[in-house]
Amino acid sequence: MDKLKVMQRIMDCGIVAVVRADSPDQALKIADAVKAGGVEAIEITMTVPGAIDVIRELKKAYPKGEILIGAGTVLDPETARAAMLAGAEFFVSPYFNPEMVKLCNRYQKVTMPGAMSIKEVVEVMESGADFVKLFPGSAFGPSMVKAIMGPLPYAPIIPTGGVSLENVGEWIKAGCVAVGVGGELTKGAKKGNYEEVQETARKFVEAIKEARN
Repeated sequence: MDKLKVMQRIMDCGIVAVVRADSPDQALKIADAVKAGGVEAIEITMTVPGAIDVIRELKKAYPKGEILIGAGTVLDPETARAAMLAGAEFFVSPYFNPEMVKLCNRYQKVTMPGAMSIKEVVEVMESGADFVKLFPGSAFGPSMVKAIMGPLPYAPIIPTGGVSLENVGEWIKAGCVAVGVGGELTKGAKKGNYEEVQETARKFVEAIKEARN
């Protein structure tokens, strides 16, 4: 898929579902549920057992690009390339690995490396990465985004960790182009309640629209 289209879809939807699951089957069910709830970008973390196979199966299940499939917790270029060949369209890391970004730039894939400080945010942007993952968001809160946006009003920030239904509007109003949500979005899956996952996804999408308006 065209890189610019992937970026635009992430920003339009405003939320990336971070899927950490105990099994490939659970990961696939979570992905289906958040898609039904209106979340188009789904990040399969490399901590999921058989994560590469999950990405491959999602690609088969949604062959026309109905969802954007990403790889998360990507720590090196080797993992990024494996996920890319399986069908991943965007790549998320908890920290900044220049070689991972370089590889993704080579193949025109979207990257989202992690950063915790102004210095790291600038380094991520200078590398040619597409988004900056503020991580862990729970350590900062929306006020950190406002602080960053002062000297860097053009920073494309996507926080992950610490984003909930109660504060997602604050993150968006602070200037985030989107948010990443994991456990707060998918916790229903632990009980096997995928209808709850779908409903939570719908509530997040609606809260983001409301905050933008």
